[in-house]
Amino acid sequence: MTKKRVLSGVQPTGNLHLGNYLGAIRNWVEVQQEYENYFCVVDLHAITVPHNPKTLADDTYTLAALYLACGIDLNYSTLFIQSHISAHSELAWLLNCITPLNWLERMIQFKEKASKQGENVSVGLLDYPVLMAADILLYDADLVPVGEDQKQHIELTRDLVTRINDQYGTKKEPILKYPEPLIRKEGARVMSLTDGTKKMSKSDPSEMSRINLLDPPDEIAKKIKRCKTDPIKGLEFDNPDRPECHNLLTLYLLLSGKTKAEVQQETCEMGWGQFKPLLADSAIAALEPIQAKYHDIMSDRDYLDSVLREGREKAEVSAHEILGRVKKALGYSTPL
Repeated sequence: MTKKRVLSGVQPTGNLHLGNYLGAIRNWVEVQQEYENYFCVVDLHAITVPHNPKTLADDTYTLAALYLACGIDLNYSTLFIQSHISAHSELAWLLNCITPLNWLERMIQFKEKASKQGENVSVGLLDYPVLMAADILLYDADLVPVGEDQKQHIELTRDLVTRINDQYGTKKEPILKYPEPLIRKEGARVMSLTDGTKKMSKSDPSEMSRINLLDPPDEIAKKIKRCKTDPIKGLEFDNPDRPECHNLLTLYLLLSGKTKAEVQQETCEMGWGQFKPLLADSAIAALEPIQAKYHDIMSDRDYLDSVLREGREKAEVSAHEILGRVKKALGYSTPL
């Protein structure tokens, strides 16, 4: 039986944090043997907001190394850099020309980010979902691991598939495949350490809001010690009046490997002074092997280069086949 194909990626902006790891990358690792996986560093997406060109390349390779350090297995997964495959940009342009403007203007993430940028908002930020659709469709992805906040982008991708298949294909010979979102309910949204109602984010100006995967142990302990809590003794899940409590317990659950019932029983009579060191120890222990493997990979740049070169060569086969299929359907000539 042919395995279903999965496509996902992360931007190389800021530091990869626990929200990225627990909400996405660790989930990829746990189920990667079940699928044919394509994982990319989406560096084209990284410039839809102001970025530092002096660090973009280094950040891209750092993220690729962290993918491997977190457990991405090349026996089951293909790892590549988005901008190294020109088909991403080319298909995005073709999709732009059949995407109604109002589809993009209604995107919730665009509205949220645009409101923060004011007059500096770029066309690229508006067009972000179309490039994301191109990423997905170039690999005939069956499933796309996303958080709840990106389901709307998958819906737009599916709308584009419908539009192209209806206008340029046939029922017997559709041009593009419909992807489905792959969402893990528990841990899909890891919240900020400074505000339990907001998602942990690389774009948050406060470093204290997140634990980065490469933070040293003393920094992890400091951030958890200072994170926002409440004055109530006895810890509990699922109380809407205690968002920070729920978030920190969820972090402990995910990092310790314990069940929700075990965590609730262990912590129900604890105060924060007792719980925070427990959470810090779990975070440090969970990140220690990732950090060690990361440093090993980064010390052997030839190995990392070879992984990304082989990944690009494999990914290009699918990308150019799908791009050619779309161009033919739209009426383009082929190179002589």
